[in-house]
Amino acid sequence: MNKDTRFKPEIMAPAGDVSSYLAALAAGADAIYVGLKHFSARMQAKNFSIGDLSALASLGRERGTKTYVAMNTLVKPSDPESAGRLIQRLARSVRPNALIVQDLAMLELARQAGFKGELHISTLANATHPAALAAAARLGASRVVLPRELNLDEVRDMAKACPKGLQLELFVHGALCHCVSGRCYWSSFLGGKSGLRGRCVQPCRRMYRQANADAKRLFSCMDLSLDVLTKPLLDIPQVGSWKIEGRKKGPHYVFYTVSAYRMLRDNPKDAQTKKAAMDLLEQALGRPSSHSVFLPQRPFTPVKPEDETSSGLMVGQIKRDGAKFHFVSREELLPGDLIRVGYEDQMGHRTLSIRRRVPKRGRFDIPRPKDPKKPAPRIGAKVFLVDRREKELTKIIRELENELKNHAAAEPVESTFSPTMPKGMAQKNKARTRLMHVNRSLPKGRIEGRPALWLERSSLQRVSRQTIPRTTWWLPPVIWPEEEIKYRRLLRDAQRHGAQTFVLNSPWQAELFRDRKAELIAGPYCNAANHLALDALKKMGFSSAIISPELPAEDVIALTKRTPMPLGMVVKGLWPFGISRILAAEVKEEAPIKSPMNEVAWVRKYGQNHWIFPGWEIDLTPEMRKLERAGIRTFVHLHEPWPKAVPRPKRTSTFNWNNNLL
Repeated sequence: MNKDTRFKPEIMAPAGDVSSYLAALAAGADAIYVGLKHFSARMQAKNFSIGDLSALASLGRERGTKTYVAMNTLVKPSDPESAGRLIQRLARSVRPNALIVQDLAMLELARQAGFKGELHISTLANATHPAALAAAARLGASRVVLPRELNLDEVRDMAKACPKGLQLELFVHGALCHCVSGRCYWSSFLGGKSGLRGRCVQPCRRMYRQANADAKRLFSCMDLSLDVLTKPLLDIPQVGSWKIEGRKKGPHYVFYTVSAYRMLRDNPKDAQTKKAAMDLLEQALGRPSSHSVFLPQRPFTPVKPEDETSSGLMVGQIKRDGAKFHFVSREELLPGDLIRVGYEDQMGHRTLSIRRRVPKRGRFDIPRPKDPKKPAPRIGAKVFLVDRREKELTKIIRELENELKNHAAAEPVESTFSPTMPKGMAQKNKARTRLMHVNRSLPKGRIEGRPALWLERSSLQRVSRQTIPRTTWWLPPVIWPEEEIKYRRLLRDAQRHGAQTFVLNSPWQAELFRDRKAELIAGPYCNAANHLALDALKKMGFSSAIISPELPAEDVIALTKRTPMPLGMVVKGLWPFGISRILAAEVKEEAPIKSPMNEVAWVRKYGQNHWIFPGWEIDLTPEMRKLERAGIRTFVHLHEPWPKAVPRPKRTSTFNWNNNLL
């Protein structure tokens, strides 16, 4: 019998709890990614203790399934010791095959803590263009998780540039964020719950309105489902992993999606298998899905404000009968099924467990909330089945639970790990204080301090040859694959005319200067938030860093102590909620958009990206003296032309300066 030698990428399943991990095993996942109670970008999932995970990983190894642990959050100045200890305990007790990381500090902490597995660069790290892959490999990464915004041609471009020994991972199914991963500050800006720290409250899922139109979900994305479009990926061996998103999902979703993508991978030419796989995906209880932008010849904007984008299968609508609220179910409901009443941002929203079978067209009475202060459900609110408990799957999971009993949880292991921190720079090397005003084009009249411009062909052409060398040139926060050639040419032309100083807004952009001499400054979108990350940037060729204004005062001050390089900070200007590659046709650019709380936002397009700005600026200028005393040496003002249709605000924001960033 001939052995099947075709290339087969791994099917990588999500698991937010024990049942979902076992469901992934039952479905035949090749790898399962999980999070711990800390340092996980899905902190809303139940997640695992090290003891629980050690037993599960042992069972996984026995069945030939890899376990990956996501430690993919931003690392604050006080985090390296606890993060390193956690990695050391993981290495000893769980022995995961890989860590998935966002922050450059985690790469160094893993090495210091003695972790021997692979290191995977999270999509939150924003490696969006081909040169980024070489930089990631040079830092010791084994794999890079690609952005969900890439189309098939761009995936191929990334694969062509993939260095030997580096593998790519691609999302094939699950929730989509409206903003580019690692470039969203929306949740953080509106309340200190940072998406980069795994605490996103999903403000993009809310209702928004423009002008006199009704409120709609203008930024709420449908799910991604590449389904049959995964077939071309089988010809791209560099894409070694198909990733399914959903660590907050239940075992039903995990089992159905993993089973479907295994079928699509193993039998790509079989029409009956494809149909069966599609049927499974339709029953997986995700949100309405699309292929998004994956087909370059037929890109689709995965935002349909008129349609539902809630997860789950709608099974009824709330009615009132006297004092009782109920719904008539469109589907049979089984004991253990979970239903959600309404949307997460609606009054009276609840998730309930079904206690006894409800037949199709049967009535289900909504129990009164135990807390009398909680609001009753809205009449007309939709009810969604969000997780199933089929007898067959429940039986399989119970059998695996019995197997799991043979794999004892590891005894608690103490760690005395203490990270080796970089040396602080000598006092005499600290730069003088300066202001940096960053513009889209040179303003008329006298320029205060050194001019700074976003690097574009138009700005380069409008600046005199004498001004180019004195200008600090800013690269964008996101460079897409086909844009890399454009920026290589712009850098060549700028340096040919004497440009010397560049602010890079992704660490990976340093690779564009591999054979060039220049002064490189890490921009605020590099999200540098701890000393080890700053040291990594220094080793990559950066001479200084502008830290993100997302950090609160306590962390900013801590970062200035014993810093390995001079630091700057954005103290005034328009800081975006986020940067997106998509925009619904219903959203008008340069016009006010209002949230349910009457918060104003507006959108402007630059290149391929839509910048979503709040209707007010950040202003930390009253803190400048305190920052200067702490050691901040560059103060950045971001200048953005104000849209005529958006009213000038009376308010400003201090972002998270006075918050405890979660």
